[in-house]
Amino acid sequence: MGPVQIVLAFIALAAVSTAVIWKASGWLEAASERLATYYDLPPVIQGAVVVAIGSSFPELSTVIFSTVLHGEFELGIAAVVGSALFNVMIIPALSSLTSDTALNANRDIVYKEAQFYMIAVAVLLLVFSFAVIYHPVDGVPGALDGMVTRSLAVVPLIMYGVYVFVQYQDTIEYSSGVDNGGIALGHEWMRLTVALGAILLGVEGLIRAAIGFGDVLGTPNFLWGVTVVAAGTSIPDAFVSIRAARSGNAIASVANVLGSNIFDLLVCIPAGVMIAGAVTVNYSIAAPLMGVLTVATVIVFLMMRTNLVLTRPEAWILIGLYTLFIVWMCVETFDVVDLVPSLPPPPSASSPQ
Repeated sequence: MGPVQIVLAFIALAAVSTAVIWKASGWLEAASERLATYYDLPPVIQGAVVVAIGSSFPELSTVIFSTVLHGEFELGIAAVVGSALFNVMIIPALSSLTSDTALNANRDIVYKEAQFYMIAVAVLLLVFSFAVIYHPVDGVPGALDGMVTRSLAVVPLIMYGVYVFVQYQDTIEYSSGVDNGGIALGHEWMRLTVALGAILLGVEGLIRAAIGFGDVLGTPNFLWGVTVVAAGTSIPDAFVSIRAARSGNAIASVANVLGSNIFDLLVCIPAGVMIAGAVTVNYSIAAPLMGVLTVATVIVFLMMRTNLVLTRPEAWILIGLYTLFIVWMCVETFDVVDLVPSLPPPPSASSPQ
């Protein structure tokens, strides 16, 4: 099989895997909504915790599979950061463009969810910083490598516990008044389990496709993680948020995006560390990417804060900024620019011929 046929095969694998994740996300959304209704949870909790955790399962699986099965923890980080950028920029934009009206928010979303998300970014960056300070690793010359241990990984997990506790406080006196007696609880939990299993298969296919693209095209797996895998694993978040926005539930749509990103940063990445025991992080790459994520979050925060609405012109601006990020990652990979030191070089450049 020639290189072209191999690339086409990996493209087909990525497409099929994405389709599986997309289909399973539909089951996931339906089961999550019915379970949230059964347990009488308010809309913000439905979006920010229940649906967010379920739709973030692809990212969690990516980090675990990349680390345990393929020894590619940086691929997992790239996928999570790329997915977080996709979630916070593309999904609100698409939700705004595909709904009949502009995407509305409220003060809970803007002040509580968005600000806690920025705290999550800061906490993860601190963990990476502590890894370099207290557990330095001699790696690539010029790079700042640090070992993230289980004791460090506990910090973001504790912070996620704080987030869940804060959300729980909003449910104490909430009552929707909806009769949930007609929901088959066992059936919905079974549907949720099947959906998560199908997502696992789709994620593994995406990871194998990303690694395959890197091997065949002579590019680092990092590039495909931050683009192809990130976009593919964000399909459930996009599906859930766009459907919620089109049905008029913009609050749940935005809450799902921010809740998913909080889960991705505070749970998905630490989960890979807890399973592996310890992993090496290249701070020279992690810090600039987390900086980009922070800037993107601030931009979306400011857009949502103006009249508590994301307009269509603002949606197109977000799409344009995300496109610039993808272009930047590509030119960084091929050393056209060098704003991210120590970005993994293409295999052909580092391997003897």
